[in-house]
Amino acid sequence: MKGFYNQVLKINLSDQNYQTEPVADKIFEKYLGGKGFATHLLLENNPPGVDPLSPENHLILTTGPVSGTPIWGSCRYGIYTKSPQTGFYSESYSGGTVADYMARTGFDAVMLHGSSADPCWIEISDQGIFFHDAGGLWGLDTFETEDRVKAWIKENRPDAKKCGVVCIGPAGENGVSFAVIENDYWRSAGRTGVGAVIGSKNIKAMVFWGNRKKEVAHPDLIKKYVKDVARDAKDDAGVQAYKSKGTPMMVDIMSNVGSFPTRYWHKGEAAHKEKINADAMHEHLNVTPNACLKCFIACGRLSTVKEGRHKGLKIEGPEYETIYAFGGLCEVDSIEEIAYLNDICDRLGMDTISAGNLVAFTIEAARQGKIDYDIDYGQPDKIANLLKDMAYRREIGEILSRGIKAAAKEWDMEDQAIHVKGMEPPGYDPRVLKGMGLAYGSSPRGACHLRATFYKPELTKMIDPDQIEGKAEMFAEWEDRLIIFDTFILCRFYRDLYQWEELATIIKGVTGLELDRERMRLIAGNISSATRRFNIREGLTPEDDKLPKRFHKEVLPETKKIITEEQMDQLLKDYYRVRGWNEMGEPSSK
Repeated sequence: MKGFYNQVLKINLSDQNYQTEPVADKIFEKYLGGKGFATHLLLENNPPGVDPLSPENHLILTTGPVSGTPIWGSCRYGIYTKSPQTGFYSESYSGGTVADYMARTGFDAVMLHGSSADPCWIEISDQGIFFHDAGGLWGLDTFETEDRVKAWIKENRPDAKKCGVVCIGPAGENGVSFAVIENDYWRSAGRTGVGAVIGSKNIKAMVFWGNRKKEVAHPDLIKKYVKDVARDAKDDAGVQAYKSKGTPMMVDIMSNVGSFPTRYWHKGEAAHKEKINADAMHEHLNVTPNACLKCFIACGRLSTVKEGRHKGLKIEGPEYETIYAFGGLCEVDSIEEIAYLNDICDRLGMDTISAGNLVAFTIEAARQGKIDYDIDYGQPDKIANLLKDMAYRREIGEILSRGIKAAAKEWDMEDQAIHVKGMEPPGYDPRVLKGMGLAYGSSPRGACHLRATFYKPELTKMIDPDQIEGKAEMFAEWEDRLIIFDTFILCRFYRDLYQWEELATIIKGVTGLELDRERMRLIAGNISSATRRFNIREGLTPEDDKLPKRFHKEVLPETKKIITEEQMDQLLKDYYRVRGWNEMGEPSSK
């Protein structure tokens, strides 16, 4: 089928061999690529009940049918496995440039299993697959690892020209449950602990290069379409907002509705918000908009600290979620200090959302006398030390490295811990945005805003944030459309530009498939049910879809709001019904 190579690369790390297998068109017709194809591979290959950090757990990297094409927002790859953070389905995505290099290798997916006896890095190209000794890279941070691998390729592979590298830092090497996989320095496959899984296989890095080029079904249609999208989006308000302020603009937006999580979820607004918002960032840092390959939105902020003790520090960010995690939950009142903490997490290879949540949780434990540890809100140096202890699993960091569920149990704070399925939520309080409660509960990977980005319709009053009746129907349609995004694989920030009709045009132009909205929703629904079956196989029950009790009992001081258990139960009941699942949230067998 056009848009695919119809090839999956299977790598056995235990004996460092590999094989390629053909993929029938009917598989791509049923699942498309990306998330759909990877979920199919996981269900077919992963042993039920497998330990996420054991050699038998498979880790799958995929591109989608639009990867390597001119489609805007298409330079993203996905990673899928069983999560060490939650014990359930794991999916994580990253932008930058790497997906384009992956698409040039001639494979639709790379599936890893087994474990290398010694640290290695893997070279994947259309010229062959090579295993390299990574003993000299083990222990390095993500930036230096990427630099060294790229330098080796430049010196030894004259045909490569350029390449894409994904790698882990010390956190992934040490099996930290929320370790990430990094690329392009600052881009992260950032949640569910995929860095720990690849680290458990003794892989330090993977590099992709090649000269293959996909065939698309209707190249003239694609050429005209990308030109039309760029023209029509030129004056789009949403595009301009992301380009001018990036995701940090959400600090003010969420604060204005009392849904900016602060002081470990005890408050909905930070008193120091003007010191950590987008305006503060552009005032105290030299900021340049930065885009992934094949993107005109340029939401990224390439930032350099102007003055103070971190003068000269350069990062891409901080993004909204990092600002919320350290500036809100941990009450760090300086954008420069948040950039500093962001840089630590990037170099060590840790998810900033989970890291910030865990630091704030530790602060609460210390304040309550649950632990004897010197840390408090608004102390960036002590937070920095704790982050390093997490990555290297030292002292109290060893407990935190195992995740929020382990720490809460160890400190007898399970009634205070904020998470769903073992993964901490991003910066949207469901007591204010009730649809985000459903988003956190229903997400197969744990508390997640990206599966449906449902904060958008609630903030823009497409639907009342407090409405319960009928919300699941709207939510499921948003989720279905974004599942299709994840099969293509497309960036979330094109969600307003790519409605159902646009997605149909893209898939026709790339693959030749004629899919209307109904057919795409059927594919998305089947993928949603497949991820649910995977989770049920791994022990999921309806109880795992529930929110933390604090969201039901603890009123936000700014808005006086909660989300009741009855409201959440109704949302989940309606969602199961809309999905065609039974009252226990179980899909039919097939």
